[in-house]
Amino acid sequence: MNLIRSYKNWRRYNETVRELSRLSNRQLDDLGVTRADIARIARGE
Repeated sequence: MNLIRSYKNWRRYNETVRELSRLSNRQLDDLGVTRADIARIARGE
């Protein structure tokens, strides 16, 4: 069960990073996010 949860969390993290990375700097700025924040946001911090 823990393995499945870890896999799902990993997939959600990667999807979030991928989607945020596709945004332009302007779009990220509109959200109040910098490129350096993407990994932290994807981790849910």
